[in-house]
Amino acid sequence: MAMSRMGLLAAAGAVILTAGAALAWGMSTPHPLAEAALPAHVADAANGKILFNAAGCLSCHKPGPDLKGVDASLPAGGAPFKTPVGVFYPPNLTPDPETGIGTWTDIQFVNAVQHGISPEGENLIPAFPYTSYARMKTEDVLDIRAYLASLPPVSAPEKEAEVPAAWLVRRGVGLWKHLGLDTAQWTPDPTQSASWNRGSYLANGPGHCNECHTPRSSLMVADMSRQFAGGPHPGGEGKVPSLRGLIARGKYKDAADLASAFQNGEMMGYEDMSSGGMGEVQTNLSKLPDADVQALAEYIASLK
Repeated sequence: MAMSRMGLLAAAGAVILTAGAALAWGMSTPHPLAEAALPAHVADAANGKILFNAAGCLSCHKPGPDLKGVDASLPAGGAPFKTPVGVFYPPNLTPDPETGIGTWTDIQFVNAVQHGISPEGENLIPAFPYTSYARMKTEDVLDIRAYLASLPPVSAPEKEAEVPAAWLVRRGVGLWKHLGLDTAQWTPDPTQSASWNRGSYLANGPGHCNECHTPRSSLMVADMSRQFAGGPHPGGEGKVPSLRGLIARGKYKDAADLASAFQNGEMMGYEDMSSGGMGEVQTNLSKLPDADVQALAEYIASLK
């Protein structure tokens, strides 16, 4: 008996839905880099320490309140990190083989930091700013890994994120990455000085300034046409100021004044530099070599 018109439409709809679901599943599947993609590199833990501070790793991965007696300077993880989608508990970055990253391979570390893919092959939710770390030189990422491997191990079991339907969200992130994850690494501007370019690299890569200071579209993709123009805080609380025109607006006298603010914060009378969201950022910046602080200030002061 011939299928009715309604039956044909239902069958066609089922085929379209199945094909759409299969396409979405394929597009949301993580595709990690293979080991062969890593550059030949002798890791430099000293450079890794500098970039660890520039990247603000400790700010998120600091020891949680349950870890009594653990050195506060160790990235043992567990401190709650609140976001609009739920509460995360950043994991242990010390080389503990059971609860940290002691057994991770280099490629697993690079895939997590620059591509947002866990060693288990899951998409990481971009509360972890891999969208900025993707712009870093992979050699620098490997240097951070070398620094982390030099730290004393801490036993700190990972806590599950308090995110509704986390598995589904992670699959959705796989689709979002096609719009929101640009894996093109930072390139220098040949018309600018070496110092300016170093500052640009620090701001756009490890320093991940875009994550807070660049507004986002309705799909939570950074609007680079308004880069560093400020906007709603990505955590959902208040607003983040613009980094453009800081000198012209009289916020700082010049790049040297901005560098002093990065190094000294409110201790030297610089308003809003050591409190709120900038408090831990300023602490991290104060640990950088003077040349890097000055380079970052030179770059940011140049933004019109």
